[in-house]
Amino acid sequence: MFDTTLSWNDLAFLAQGAAMTLAVTAVSVTAGTLLGIIFGVLRVQLGALWAAPLTFVLDIFRSVPLLIQLVLGNAIQAIAKLGWAPFTTSCVVLSLYTAAYCSEIIRGGIEAVPATTRRAARSLGMTWWQDMRYIVAPLATRVSLPAWIGLTLGVMKDSALVLWLGLIELLRASQILVTRLQEPLFILLICGVIYFVISFPIARFGGYLEKRWSPND
Repeated sequence: MFDTTLSWNDLAFLAQGAAMTLAVTAVSVTAGTLLGIIFGVLRVQLGALWAAPLTFVLDIFRSVPLLIQLVLGNAIQAIAKLGWAPFTTSCVVLSLYTAAYCSEIIRGGIEAVPATTRRAARSLGMTWWQDMRYIVAPLATRVSLPAWIGLTLGVMKDSALVLWLGLIELLRASQILVTRLQEPLFILLICGVIYFVISFPIARFGGYLEKRWSPND
């Protein structure tokens, strides 16, 4: 018969780790998306030449492994004596990492809107802001949503790397329990189930929005 020494307190410990994972993901995705929108719009409006410095910086965040970014970010804030807590450092680095990828998603979504549609809007007397708000934003959102959902899920899983900064998120909590209880398969199975429970609603919500919008093509 299956037997385990895992207690309710251990499950509560895993739940606290899951809450930390959700907190880091929520802050990073929210801030990263807002920055990504700004960077994406700037890259389209400025053109390839004038946006080259911004593109170069974003390419760095996309190219360098996230673990290295977290370690360097923590070292830089320590050298600068900013006094950031590990949670703050993790959110700042993950937000910039998310923004780098989100800017590409936004840029692609905007450029997917036909130029003739935008010219028609401007010929009707719409300002640039009205064109972006009423024409570009709805169409670009529909194009960008699947990639953004994938990015969100990816950031949630990548947030496990913040354990290197001392944060006890879900994966780190499971590692602590594995070391103490010596039941790796069972504990990691529970950890995987929790990740699935967190991810599944996000994926299904994205699918729901895609189905809802598809009849309007």
